[in-house]
Amino acid sequence: MELKKIDISLIDNFENHPFQLNHDNFFDELVESISLNGLLNPIIVRKKDNNRYEIISGHRRKEACELIGINMIDAFIEDLSDDEAIIRMVDSNIQREKLLPSEKAYAYKMKMEALKHQGKKTCATLLHKSRDEVSTKDSGETVRKFIRLTNLIPEILELIDNTVLYDKRLYLTMGVTIGVELSYLSKEEQKLVYNTITYVDATPTLGQAKLIRKLSENHTIDFNKLEEILSEKKGIQNDKISFNKNKIEEALPREILSRDKKYIEKYIIEAIIQFSKKYNLH
Repeated sequence: MELKKIDISLIDNFENHPFQLNHDNFFDELVESISLNGLLNPIIVRKKDNNRYEIISGHRRKEACELIGINMIDAFIEDLSDDEAIIRMVDSNIQREKLLPSEKAYAYKMKMEALKHQGKKTCATLLHKSRDEVSTKDSGETVRKFIRLTNLIPEILELIDNTVLYDKRLYLTMGVTIGVELSYLSKEEQKLVYNTITYVDATPTLGQAKLIRKLSENHTIDFNKLEEILSEKKGIQNDKISFNKNKIEEALPREILSRDKKYIEKYIIEAIIQFSKKYNLH
């Protein structure tokens, strides 16, 4: 493994990188640290055929350096095949804190497919240590559940991500296990489920998700049945709160009002969470 300084303009992000590059507090701290102390932990790359490089580990560090204006970056260069690069990339990132279910889902799937190319077919192989990396704490069954989530349409997968992002304080919440049950539905059936969720303003419980899966297996799923299932009382989901739309819009910054509905909803929810934390409200 060779260590050298590389022109940052010659380094590409990993193709289909499943981990998000969020500009959160951790990223701000990383930028500040590199500004004060330089890059203490070199990134890891591999050579590409066109005299360029691909990041294996260090996407956030590279982006932080770019923001600061650093042109040359320290990097370890590893000689890796496509499959080896995927496995190394996943192992280098899977231990990060606060990973979204969607990030884990697609990362595990990428690693599983890479391992299959190498003749390894079981999810248990996903848990093995790779070189000097720490193995994941997820069990084989948990890994299988996450991989199932890659069969979900983006709208339903986003509901699961949002449940994690907002600490399960959203009105519409959906856990990984519920998502697993819905992952066995066809894409069209999932769209129908999502439309019903939006119409009824309620997500299924695990028991309801299993019932919906059974309807799918029996080819008897339709909007009326879904509406009946999702309309069943589930405690807090039926205690609706109404708001004055005009007053809320008056309080929001103009740049927020210009964004789409989902972004505005996330902004309001995050503001409520921060307010609760500031005044220690529960």
